[in-house]
Amino acid sequence: FLLGQVTCDLMNQGILALVSSIGCTSAGSLQSLADAMHIPHLFIQRSTAGTPRSGCGLTRSNRNDDYTLSVRPPVYLNDVILRVVTEYAWQKFIIFYDNDYDIRGIQEFLDKVSQQGMDVALQKVENNINKMITGLFATMRIEELNRYRDTLRRAILIMNPSTARSFITEVVETNLVAFDCHWIIINEEINDVDVQELVRRSIGRLTIIRQTFPVPQNISQRCFRGNHRISSSLCDPKDPFSQSMEISNLYIYDTVLLLANAFHKKLEDRKWHSMASLTCIRKNSKPWQGGRSMLETIKKGGVNGLTGELEFAENGGNPNVHFEILGTNYGEDLGRGIRKLGCWNPITGLNGSLTDRKLENNMRGVVLRVVTVLEEPFVMVSENVLGKPKKYQGFSIDVLEALATYLGFKYEIYVAPDHKYGSPQDDGSWNGLIGELVFKRADIGISALTITPDRENVVDFTTRYMDYSVGVLLRKAEKTVDMFACLAPFDLSLWACIAGTVLLVGLLVYLLNWLNPPRLQMGSMTSTTLYNSMWFVYGSFVQQGGEVPYTTLATRLMMGAWWLFALIVISSYTANLAAFLTITRIENSIQSLQDLSRQTDIPYGTVLDSAVYEHVRVKGMNPFERDSMYSQMWRMINRSNGSENNVLESTAGIQKVKYGNYAFVWDAAVLEYVAINDADCSFYTVGNTVADRGYGIALQHGSPYRDVFSQRILELQQNGDMDILKHKWWPKNGQCDLYSSVDTKQKGGALDIKSFAGVFCILAAGIVLSCFIAMLETWWNKRKGSRVPSKEDDKEIDLEHLHRRVNSLCTDDDSPHKQFSTSSIDLTPLDIDTLPTRQALEQISDFRNTHITTTTFIPEQIQTLSRTLSAKAASGFSFGSVPEHRTGPFRHRAPNGGFFRSPIKTMSSIPYQPTPTLGLNIGSDPDRGTSI
Repeated sequence: FLLGQVTCDLMNQGILALVSSIGCTSAGSLQSLADAMHIPHLFIQRSTAGTPRSGCGLTRSNRNDDYTLSVRPPVYLNDVILRVVTEYAWQKFIIFYDNDYDIRGIQEFLDKVSQQGMDVALQKVENNINKMITGLFATMRIEELNRYRDTLRRAILIMNPSTARSFITEVVETNLVAFDCHWIIINEEINDVDVQELVRRSIGRLTIIRQTFPVPQNISQRCFRGNHRISSSLCDPKDPFSQSMEISNLYIYDTVLLLANAFHKKLEDRKWHSMASLTCIRKNSKPWQGGRSMLETIKKGGVNGLTGELEFAENGGNPNVHFEILGTNYGEDLGRGIRKLGCWNPITGLNGSLTDRKLENNMRGVVLRVVTVLEEPFVMVSENVLGKPKKYQGFSIDVLEALATYLGFKYEIYVAPDHKYGSPQDDGSWNGLIGELVFKRADIGISALTITPDRENVVDFTTRYMDYSVGVLLRKAEKTVDMFACLAPFDLSLWACIAGTVLLVGLLVYLLNWLNPPRLQMGSMTSTTLYNSMWFVYGSFVQQGGEVPYTTLATRLMMGAWWLFALIVISSYTANLAAFLTITRIENSIQSLQDLSRQTDIPYGTVLDSAVYEHVRVKGMNPFERDSMYSQMWRMINRSNGSENNVLESTAGIQKVKYGNYAFVWDAAVLEYVAINDADCSFYTVGNTVADRGYGIALQHGSPYRDVFSQRILELQQNGDMDILKHKWWPKNGQCDLYSSVDTKQKGGALDIKSFAGVFCILAAGIVLSCFIAMLETWWNKRKGSRVPSKEDDKEIDLEHLHRRVNSLCTDDDSPHKQFSTSSIDLTPLDIDTLPTRQALEQISDFRNTHITTTTFIPEQIQTLSRTLSAKAASGFSFGSVPEHRTGPFRHRAPNGGFFRSPIKTMSSIPYQPTPTLGLNIGSDPDRGTSI
């Protein structure tokens, strides 16, 4: 209201034009008065205390009654910021703005970046910056504060220069930003003094966007604008007064110069309209008649002032604006310089490149402190000479050396004091390798270090230089010496069944023959006792044949089934024995992490407080994976709070696998190296091949080296150098097989003595047992021979006595008429031609050869001998004599009821006389003996 009253007072006095340098809110009121009174209004938007402007958005009608001209160009912050952020390829950043800035001024920018998928956060900066930063540390936990630090790596500051300086100072001193941060400060009002002060206080990379004005190249002409001369305090950029002037004051100067030229033009054209006293309070007040003509003269009368060409477009705005983009390089020195990166204007857009110079050009001579943890084959001590620094080798060292050679830096390596990779402590701090980086005692950390979300909250990682997966190290199954490997083809229960079957079939054969006795063929020498039946069944089973001829149908059916059974069993045993003795590969039942989690016979664990331990813990304690593989693994690993199955170092876990019943869960790359290079080839590995994570180089949070390291790692992977380094430490054809669960040095083609030791043991046992039985039999026979035989015990006839009786009969004249008593020996003549040659000529050692001369009684029907004598033998018989040298084997009945041969050789002709009265019918029963 006060502003409107002052403006009406000026109109009442009489004015040709109105010049205002106010904010957007008051500009709307003056626009209404100027349009109503037809007074040209030159509006110069002024920012609040140096805060960047927001668009005023003055309403303009389509009619020719708009008398307000915007001397200062429109706000192009939305376009400039969007172009710069796109050039830098930012995807996540935060925008800080002060209290005096209207955030609606960048609403268009926020809408566009949201459509492009960028993650943008907004935060208002309070006037008391120190209190605000202190509140962050008081309210945020260490994890939240680390995430906040990560957000501050990319930031845009929309605030006045003094607030920006204070804010940068606070965040640098409180260690909220690091050397890899990149901040953009945008403000039209930033002068050279502000630029130098901002650069001095900041770290990392800084980009400043400010409005700039053209300066004549000829120094002598800088203070001349057409026909008039400008004060040197205004035209000299280095003048302190010029440096401290706000941009709005420069536009005021040019506006006054523009009005002066317009008035002069009116006077020259003699089209001057006298000033009129206007009353804007009355309803019936009339506007100025010369307002339109003055407005057109002002629009056409452009001038070249301190801000450059001042002219107006059809919409009443000034289109001439230029923005300068200044930038610094990454670095930690506070006194580094700044250079011009490019410029921007609404017509041509961005001119120049915002790409920073390559960091590697600035790393020559830089010495980095490298912290590591010994882990084969990533980092190992290659040389340890007393008094000299240790030298290291390994895959990670090779990668580091490749980076150092390309980028030109040097490094010093030391091992983490506690030899751990690092884990968060109860107070929020970190130990191990990660702790060395958090406390800034080291610049980078390298080893078999995996990239995890928790670690990324406190340190930075390069891109992965090798994929990571979890593996299991197990000991290969040893080939045990089994003396009775020959019994392995059949299970113990099957052997018991076979033994029982032999006894059962032998007993059945004996019972069948006992119920239905077979008729022994002529020449058969054995009887069907239980002992003989068992021996026959066993001989058939081992394919050695038998001695008892079974002629009954039932027995033959039984034996046919038994022989088929024996054939199948022996064939199966032979085939299975060959497989057991020639194939020595014994596969382990654990072939994956799932197999490991399902069994409990082999305990397993990992390194305490390692990435693997935390990964299994998080997965295993997830309520949605209660019955999953990880929950089962966590129950095993967490026994006794993790002290039972876990180790403190990976080397301890490897030794535990080698000398005990244990499985070690660890990085697959480390385990593969151990298995390949083991001298005994006693390890094999299984695991998950999915590489959901990787090994990376850790750096301090905000390190400027992260991006250049990542770029070089990608180049090594692309040109194949990384594969060469991998093959050096993980050769494809190592001395050991990684995935075989048995020792590959064992030969599977040739059988050794160990495989047949059981067979020799069985043979030795049989020999020993037979010798023992022989000794027992010898002892028993000697003991039996010392006793006097009784008539009941032994009915054996002394053959010597028999010989004497037979000889006496032969010499007795009445011998043809004498007969043997009923207790005489039954002799059965055998057909020699029907006996096997071996059996016919076999000499029985139990009886000495003797010659008998006897008179036999042969029936008159000589044809009845056809059953016992062959045709050839029968033809030699005649009544009265037997051909000389006729051999007649006979059989006598022994005391045990069996039959034994008694070879009898005739030395001379045997006279005989037929005795038909005897009525011997040999043909009726061939098994019946002949009475002599």
